Amino acid sequence: MVGSLLRPPELLAAREALAAGTMAPVDFKQVEDRAVDHAVALQEDAGLEVVTDGEMRRLSFQSQMTDAVEGFEGAGMDAFLWGDWRGDERVGAARLERPEELAVTSTLRRKRHLAAEEFTYLRARTSRTPKVTLPSPSLYASFWSPGRSSAYPSIDAFLADAAAILREEVAELARLGATYIQLDAPHYASALDSAWAAFYQSRGWDAADWLAQGVELDNAVMEGFDGVTFALHVCRGNQGSRWLAEGGYEPLVAPVLQRTVAQRLMLEYDDERSGGFEALRGVPDDKTVALGLVTTKSPCVETAAGLAERVREAARHFPLEQLAVSPQCGFATSVGGNAVSEEDQRRKLRVVSETAQAVWG
Repeated sequence: MVGSLLRPPELLAAREALAAGTMAPVDFKQVEDRAVDHAVALQEDAGLEVVTDGEMRRLSFQSQMTDAVEGFEGAGMDAFLWGDWRGDERVGAARLERPEELAVTSTLRRKRHLAAEEFTYLRARTSRTPKVTLPSPSLYASFWSPGRSSAYPSIDAFLADAAAILREEVAELARLGATYIQLDAPHYASALDSAWAAFYQSRGWDAADWLAQGVELDNAVMEGFDGVTFALHVCRGNQGSRWLAEGGYEPLVAPVLQRTVAQRLMLEYDDERSGGFEALRGVPDDKTVALGLVTTKSPCVETAAGLAERVREAARHFPLEQLAVSPQCGFATSVGGNAVSEEDQRRKLRVVSETAQAVWG
């Protein structure tokens, strides 16, 4: 499992009621807890050995940082949805402009931990391995504004503070007993897109800087925690069954996949927009690669036999015993979710387990 699951209708309604002031926080937390319980049961019933809380407590997979830390402005839903989104004939394309109010306007200061509540609740409700997802620090580059971020003279200073806060979060999670933490980094594949490359350059980084310095920040978050396994998740965007970028992993092998200290790589591979498996030849032999073969973007029906064949194809380029299988991304990287049903989600989680059993026993 990568991270997020579809939010139950009860939770979506409760979010609206809380925002409107018609539901008390204590009552909302009970609804939130039930949603996490459901997410855990769904994954366990599907046979998964590693489970998340479905990111039920988040507006977006990125929002825990902006919720828990002072200094961000304009951090509503639009902050996480802007971009030139591409989609198939079912959902179409969507272009959302960067909100003008989006900025980091004061020095970052933690108000609370980002994911400690998520982990401690999840830990108490499963005997499987609980995984916590955190954002890659450079994912927040879009908040730095040359004209409005006077608290930080450069994007480097801002992202260094973001990385420090995330490292402190990892330390707290490790203290609480977390053994599996994932950094989500969809922005690395975005650097392959000319429009995003131009945006990053406007912030002072060219594409090479973006990848090199981004991985350096990631490593600063992850290094030095004995007993914790880290994963790095790279995809091409995932909102409302749409995506932001296309292109194979070859340009990311040397600057990202070879330099990250993460032991596991969670790589999107559900269709041709991610390229072929040949790039896996450049992945260091001390990594595990989870092939994101099961799409969360459409109801298409995968079979264990078909997925096993794709795993065997990948094994021509990387050792089979160091491969794994997963969905290509979350089912709901924000509360809106992808254009799939609860039953689609259940079936897709089950086929992940079935494929793993068929290939590795």
